Amino acid sequence: MALEQANEILKVVPETAGALHIKASACRMLGQTATALEILLGLEEKYPAVASIHRELGLVFGANGNSDRATRYLRQAVELDPSFIEGWRSLAEQYDACGMEEERDAAYAAHLKASATNPETAEAVRLFSDGALHKAEELARSILKKDPMNVTAIRVLADIGLKVGRFEDAQNLLERCLELAPTFSLARHSYAIALFRRHKFREAVTELDTLLKSEPGNPSYLILKGSALVQKGDHQAALEIYEALVKKYPKQVTAQMNFGHTLKSVGRIDEAVAAYRACITVGPSIGEAYWSLANLKTFRFTDADINMMLSRLEEDKVSPDERTHLEFALGKAYEDRQDYDQSFQHYAKGNAIRKKKHRYDPRRNVYDSARQIHTLTQEFFETRKGWGHTAPDPIFVVGLPRAGSTLIEQILSSHSLVEGTAELTDIIAMSRKLGGKERLTGPSKYPEILEDVTEEQALALGQDYIRTTMIQRHGSPFFIDKMPNNFLHVGLIHMILPNAKIIDARRHPMAGCFAGYKQLFARGQTFTYSLEDIGHYYRDYVKVMDHWDSVLPGRVHRVQYEDMVDDTENQIRRLLDYCGLPFEEGCLKFYETKRAIRTPSSEQVRQPVYKDALELWRHYEANLDPLKEALGPLLDRYPI
Repeated sequence: MALEQANEILKVVPETAGALHIKASACRMLGQTATALEILLGLEEKYPAVASIHRELGLVFGANGNSDRATRYLRQAVELDPSFIEGWRSLAEQYDACGMEEERDAAYAAHLKASATNPETAEAVRLFSDGALHKAEELARSILKKDPMNVTAIRVLADIGLKVGRFEDAQNLLERCLELAPTFSLARHSYAIALFRRHKFREAVTELDTLLKSEPGNPSYLILKGSALVQKGDHQAALEIYEALVKKYPKQVTAQMNFGHTLKSVGRIDEAVAAYRACITVGPSIGEAYWSLANLKTFRFTDADINMMLSRLEEDKVSPDERTHLEFALGKAYEDRQDYDQSFQHYAKGNAIRKKKHRYDPRRNVYDSARQIHTLTQEFFETRKGWGHTAPDPIFVVGLPRAGSTLIEQILSSHSLVEGTAELTDIIAMSRKLGGKERLTGPSKYPEILEDVTEEQALALGQDYIRTTMIQRHGSPFFIDKMPNNFLHVGLIHMILPNAKIIDARRHPMAGCFAGYKQLFARGQTFTYSLEDIGHYYRDYVKVMDHWDSVLPGRVHRVQYEDMVDDTENQIRRLLDYCGLPFEEGCLKFYETKRAIRTPSSEQVRQPVYKDALELWRHYEANLDPLKEALGPLLDRYPI
C-alpha cells in the first residue's frame, strides 16, 4: 500500500524526497533491497544531514547482512539527531543482533531518554540508566499516580522488573503498556522477552510472530523466536530460522552463535564447530565463540587458536565480557594441554572480571538458608501432612551446578516413562510470587509467608506448577525438573507436591566447587566467581540439605557422583527404585540418547560414564587453599 502511494506521488512529482523515502522503506520491507539502496544513496547525496535517511540506509544494509555499514549508518543517524527515538531503537536492535550487549544497553537507554516527554519522566529514565533502580522505581510510581497512562513510566518499571528478575511484574506492566499503545513495537519486544524469561515460550513466539508481520526480516525478533523454539523443544524449527538467518546475514554474530548452540544441543558437533568458527571469522568480538568451542568440552584448541586469543587480550578495545570469555577459553585450552598453573591463572582472571561485574553478597545466602531452617520445622510439616497436589509426575534434581545433575537427568530420561525438560524456573518464580514484594527492589516475605498458606492454597499451588510446566512436556507420565537451585525450596516442593521425587546430586566438595569455578555460566550462579564464595555457598547448601534430611527423613534421595561412576548399574537401580520405576536396560545406555541436551555437560553425557573429571581438581590443588578454608570441616565429612 505504501509503495503504491509513493509511486502515485512520484508520477506527478518525480523527485519528491518524502515519496522516495517512503518507496525505499516499502521496498526494504518487501525484500527489494537493491532498489531501496539505489534510492537511498541518491537521497543521501542530496540530503547528507537527514537522520531518517541514514537510519533507513542502516536498515537496508542490516537486511543485506552488512553489519559494519548498518551500524555505521545507524550511528550517523543518532549523531545527526540525538533525539531520534526510532534511530536509537534501530541502533539498539542492530547491536543486539551483533551480540554487542554493552553497546545495545547504552543505545536502549538513549532510546528511553529520547522517549521521555517531560522532565520527571526523563529523570526516571536517567536514574534507571545510571543503575539507581530503587530511586527510578519510586519516581516512576509517583509519575503513574498522577498520570496512570504514562507509557514511558510504565516501561521504566517493566525494565526494572526485567533487570532484577521480576519477570512476572515486567510481564504485567508490559501488558498494560500494550493496552495503551498496541503498536508500540519495542514494548512488545520487551514483552516477548519477559514471556521468554518466564518460560512462556509459546506465548513469546506468538508475540514475536505479531512483530514479524510488520518486520518479517528483523534479526532481533527472529533470533529470540529461535531461542524460544529451542526452549520449547522445537529444535528443527529453530535450526531452520538460524540457517536462513546466517545465509542472509552471514555477519550477524548472534545468529551464527545461536545456530552453533542449537547444533550442539542436537549432537551435530562438527557443524556447531563450523558455526562457532564462522563467528570468529566475522568478528569483531571473538571471545564468546572461543568460549563456546571450549564449552564443547571435547574440542581441542590449536596453537593458532591460543595465539589468536592471547593476541586479542593484548588489545585495549576488548570489552570486559569478551575478555572474560577469552580467559575462560584459555583456561580450558591450557587445561587440555595439562599446563595447570597457566590454566588456573586464566580461570582466575576470568572469574575476577565476572565477579566485579556481578556483585554477590554471601551474607544473603546465609540469611536465606537460616530463614528456611527457622521457618520450615518438623512441626510445620507434621501439621500440614497430606496437603498439596497428589500428582507424582515431577522428579526434581537439585544440588550445585556441575555436580552430576545432567548425568542423572540423562539416565532417567532414557526410561520409557520419563522425559527430560530443562532447568525450569517455575518453583523459583513461585517463591518470588509468594514473597509478595510491594516494590520490585524490596524485601521478600518468603518463606515465612508459607505459615499463612491454607490447605486449599497449597493444593492450588501444586496444580499451578503442574499446569505451567505442561508446555515442557510431550506426554510421558513423569518429567524431570533439574533446576539445581531448587535445593533451597525443598520445603515448598514437599508442601505443594508431596508425591514428587527429589534427588540431590552431590559430588566431592573440592571437585564440585572447582568444576563450578571453571565454568562460565550464561547467567546466574554468581557465587561461582570466587573460590571463597563457592566454598561458603556449598556449606550453606549442605546445611540446608541436612535440615531437610532431619525434618523430612527419607524424602530426598542422594546420588553421589563418584559412586555413580564406580558402581553405575547398582546406583541406577537404586535411583529407579526410589522413583518407583521398573528397571530398563536403556537406562544403562543413556549415552545413546538422541534427545537434545542444553547444558555444559551435553557432550560428556553422550559418552559412557565420564570418569575424567573425578580427580581433575588435584592438578590445581596448589591454588585451591581459599576453597579448602571456606569448606572447612565439610572436607572431613565427605562422602556425606
